Amino acid sequence: MTEAPLPYEVDGKAFEALLVRPEGDATPKAAVAVCHAWGGRDAFSEAVARRLAAEGYLACALDAYGAGVRGTTPEENQALMAPLVANRGALFRRLTTGLAALRAQPDCGDAVAALGYCFGGLCVLDLARGGAGLRGVVSFHGLLHAPQPALGPGDDAAILVLNGHDDPMVPPSAVQAFTEEMTLAERDWQVHDYGGALHAFTVPEANAPEAGVAYQERADRRSWATTLAFLAEVLGPKG
Repeated sequence: MTEAPLPYEVDGKAFEALLVRPEGDATPKAAVAVCHAWGGRDAFSEAVARRLAAEGYLACALDAYGAGVRGTTPEENQALMAPLVANRGALFRRLTTGLAALRAQPDCGDAVAALGYCFGGLCVLDLARGGAGLRGVVSFHGLLHAPQPALGPGDDAAILVLNGHDDPMVPPSAVQAFTEEMTLAERDWQVHDYGGALHAFTVPEANAPEAGVAYQERADRRSWATTLAFLAEVLGPKG
């Protein structure tokens, strides 16, 4: 596979995604954007993009913080994430500009989806809420609360939420509020709740169960299989 930086600019600030193309000369079967967790575009989100490229997708690890901007401690990560969680309109502009850069690629067709982890899960749900023209979005252990005010009219993007049932950052009340929001909006949504799974259940390095954060191989494996099936469905030919 081949990799290349993908620069773009939002409100005078430079951003840089990572674009990963499948191996060989075959046209990608569709495109998938990856939204990073609270630390910024990191090795994890880039590895997910490579994993998607290995499945035949044109993959793009987006950048929500700015070129080269990364957190190295929980305090730095929180400081980077908090302003955007508080200003979802600004976050939406950054995300949709990154998507526009992906869509401008000559081998990117109309079929585009997005998936995200933790903070990135909130990002992809906001893309669906705001009407970014995606076929579908997947949130892995993402934050679920809706933006206020609303971002836009939404669209018909299918929504898949993969949630750890014991995640203290997403209590059952948050899941219920989300399902009520989606049902009221008449969206195509589904939630998979993994028993015994905590926050960050897909991250092998996560090992702080006392803080509600831990890797779970079973949930990781099952959620990826579910994601591949979901992408095959929503990114396949319509009709």
